[in-house]
Amino acid sequence: MRRARIFILAFLALIVFCVRADEFKFPLKMGSVRFAAIGDMGTGEAPQYEVAERMNTERQKFPFDFVIMLGDNIYGGSSPKDFERKFERPYKGLLDSSVKFYASLGNHDNPNERFYKFFNMNGSNYYTFKKGNVRFFALDSNYMDAKQLAWLQKELQDSGTSDWKICFFHHPLYSSGKTHGSSIELRSLIEPLFIKYGVDVVFSGHDHVYERVKPEKGIYYFTEGSSGQLRPDGLAQTSITERGFASDRTFMLVEVAGDVLYFETLSRGGAVVDSGELRRPVRAPESPPQNK
Repeated sequence: MRRARIFILAFLALIVFCVRADEFKFPLKMGSVRFAAIGDMGTGEAPQYEVAERMNTERQKFPFDFVIMLGDNIYGGSSPKDFERKFERPYKGLLDSSVKFYASLGNHDNPNERFYKFFNMNGSNYYTFKKGNVRFFALDSNYMDAKQLAWLQKELQDSGTSDWKICFFHHPLYSSGKTHGSSIELRSLIEPLFIKYGVDVVFSGHDHVYERVKPEKGIYYFTEGSSGQLRPDGLAQTSITERGFASDRTFMLVEVAGDVLYFETLSRGGAVVDSGELRRPVRAPESPPQNK
């Protein structure tokens, strides 16, 4: 009964405001947390460079400080030339402006990418960091073993309840992608921890499309897997999709200000694919155990 009440309160608190593209504006509030999200980008081909250039352009209007990377960062080899052509060159403008990139590993990534200095993984394939009132958790969804699960549980528990909790990793727990779809086994392992310890937002890639999923058990889910690769018409029609797009490469811009997360998803040509405001879920506190 208590669990049902918690889910009802969480559902009622999930107010999603979506506005017309010409009406949406980031508040750019002082002290807010601003970042971009990209996934499945590391091809070294023209579309990746075009997305990167659009990110550069948009940063003039929306000065984000860092980028989260949702895996498949470097396709087809991991030599110094690969890192140069598939990361350092396309994102040179951002790197030169001291924008930091925080990577998670995808199934096409070499695990040794965790030692690459510009990915800021510090030799670990899963890690956490804090920006303002947001705690980020970068996970390795390729190998969700007992050690990582124990680490995740401890980190989520120790992070308390005052900050936003945002997890990012490669394989989506919920996806309408025709090629891969939802990662059911992974969901069974980590979703209970997300629910128990109050994760608010999850970003993933893997399916080469953009999708915003309807809130699931009080959590917002995004798939951003088309920042380099694309599967045209790669989305199936399912009941979980709030907004989907599979016609062009995309990336996301996000601002967290207080208890509201503002987001905008853009194509490489600058078209607004999706935008809106997400209220942080209000979850009922755990009831103390009752003596019987």
